[in-house]
Amino acid sequence: MSKSEPALVLYYHPFASYCQKVLAALYESGTPFHPHLVDLGDEAARNAFYAIWPIGKFPVLRDPPRGVTIPESTTIIEYLDLHHPGAARLLPADAEDAWRVRARDRFFDSYIHEPMQKIVGDRLRPPGSKDAAGVDTARKTLATAYGLLEQELATAAWARKDGFDLADCAAAPALFYADWVQPFRGAHPHLAAYFERLLARPSFARVVEEAKPYRGLFPKG
Repeated sequence: MSKSEPALVLYYHPFASYCQKVLAALYESGTPFHPHLVDLGDEAARNAFYAIWPIGKFPVLRDPPRGVTIPESTTIIEYLDLHHPGAARLLPADAEDAWRVRARDRFFDSYIHEPMQKIVGDRLRPPGSKDAAGVDTARKTLATAYGLLEQELATAAWARKDGFDLADCAAAPALFYADWVQPFRGAHPHLAAYFERLLARPSFARVVEEAKPYRGLFPKG
């Protein structure tokens, strides 16, 4: 890497939802980074990535000057906010506010993102190995989460009311793909309005645009 290139390297795929969470944070803060697209279908690219992170899941951030490798989307965003703060801070300095942001981030990851991925993953299972009970549980979790968010977003513009932050970075891709597997817009107007604000946010709009060429990868129901 030359001196003119950004020090940070993000190993990712633009269509992967957790990668989109980190991309939204990077674009929101304006933090320079080098995007390294990982094609897991290519043996050489896959092996090179596994040499960096043997678990084999992205996103992964490398900070060569500090000699660290950071996996997991939330951890990456917190690391960026601590060591490479940009124009927009995604975690409040106040500890009381910060735990509330983290709690909301976990809500979107655990009750929107995870069940959405369960449904998508089941579509990729071969006949005879489908998990109908697991999908049913995932759909019930999504329905409950949609209802909670509908109530809370009636009086909030963003996930935590006070402005775009880590929790909104988590919400944007999770809701984007969740709406494809279990639409929420018709019955949840406040949640739908929040989602439209996310789509209009320049940072996430850029993420969506960059992912468009890969939409054919999404498994149909």
